Amino acid sequence: MTSPKKRIILNAFDMTCVGHQAAGTWRHPSSQASRYNDLEYWTNLAIELERGAFDALFIADVVGVYDVYRGSAEAALHDAAQVPVNDPFGAISAMAAVTRNLGFGITAAVTFEHPYLLARRLSTLDHLTKGRVAWNVVSSYLDSAARNIGLDRQIAHDARYDLAEEYMEVTYKLWEGSWEEGSVLRDREKGIFTDAAKVHPIRHEGEYFKVPGFHLCEPSPQRTPVIFQAGASSRGRAFAARHAEAMFILATNPETAKVLTDQIRAEVHAAGREPDALKIFTLLTVITGPTDEAAQRKYEEYLSYASAEGALALYGGWTGLDFSSLDPDTPLTAVENDALRTTLESLAADGEAWTVRDVIRKRSIGGLGPVLVGGPQTVADALERWVDEGGVDGFNLAYAVTPASTTDFIDFVVPELRKRGRAQSGYAPGTLREKLLGDKGGKVRDSHPAAEWRRYYIGRESVADASHGTPFDAPGSERLDAAE
Repeated sequence: MTSPKKRIILNAFDMTCVGHQAAGTWRHPSSQASRYNDLEYWTNLAIELERGAFDALFIADVVGVYDVYRGSAEAALHDAAQVPVNDPFGAISAMAAVTRNLGFGITAAVTFEHPYLLARRLSTLDHLTKGRVAWNVVSSYLDSAARNIGLDRQIAHDARYDLAEEYMEVTYKLWEGSWEEGSVLRDREKGIFTDAAKVHPIRHEGEYFKVPGFHLCEPSPQRTPVIFQAGASSRGRAFAARHAEAMFILATNPETAKVLTDQIRAEVHAAGREPDALKIFTLLTVITGPTDEAAQRKYEEYLSYASAEGALALYGGWTGLDFSSLDPDTPLTAVENDALRTTLESLAADGEAWTVRDVIRKRSIGGLGPVLVGGPQTVADALERWVDEGGVDGFNLAYAVTPASTTDFIDFVVPELRKRGRAQSGYAPGTLREKLLGDKGGKVRDSHPAAEWRRYYIGRESVADASHGTPFDAPGSERLDAAE
């Protein structure tokens, strides 16, 4: 008896800008990328993704500009390479209003926004979407972002993860511990909306943050949004093993993906979590059509619009290297800096020596990930290999030209994947967490660190105690024993 085939998770990968992963293709006659300021662009995209039963729209973000290439943002501005860029939260409610099941993975960096405020924004969206929100936890990698926030330079790579650990603790305390189950009564007869005895100030005092009060929002459908994480450095993997429910990796082929997925799952197990507690996505750009030949012609057409300058501007920001100062035919080597450390590592992981010319030729479309070109059968075969041999659970699918890339994938590839039992034709009920992980109830698992705070504050200081003048010691950093 053969075991059932693993369902492939499909996320669209986008950003609230003109040029995301494919520099210059916004100029293509069918591209609507320059309509990124139009709300209907986003609502139409959401409707289209739900037509294809995509799991989520994964929205990337940066709060800086790509100004490493030639020491200026000029190339990025000319090609609209992730600038101008809007706030990724803005269109979510509108997209949720025109869909019923599509999830929304929203990128927000822990380095530049206070956790007390971000926790409220995410809870608000989790309420308004009925539990369809994920938070992609990142630490910003651009020096330009740090300078505009008032820092001299970007916080060091490992220090960002130290900050992120405390950041997560603060948000977990707010989401899971601040308001008990049953705290919201909505009792019209007694005139009591919330039982203040069941609402607790978190009294957090740490190295980076001080948050004495309680969460401003009542518990949302998921309480803690689904935790996404992007970053496969050693610190990034350790962070994901502890916190992430879905992880975004970079790999050039299934063989290199397999090394990463095995490492990540081993670390998840070592962190005391279940093997299926974390789903792993990799980045691909798929260019498809009715046949291999039609797809190849489309790829060559799209490539004619791609911008080498825009691609190098993006890679300058991703790697921290000024590609204009490098010999275009000299192999690139990974360097220790505070940008995205895994970018060059991912290119070299399969043993191939990439040059600047290779980056232009292979990644001016595709950006951080490889490009897959072919008809429905060819693409489906390749996706299955990434899953079965590479160990990934699904894909963040970037566009070459929007929305054509998405529509082509839905029209040509999704039916083939469904025929093979690999893509869903409808949605499971419940929240995004229930849909992705198959868990009932929509809350984080008991093995997740957020769950540690579910009962921590019960019996401790509440808002009612404070209002009645009852003296309470502020909770310390200890955890309740699991059996308590």
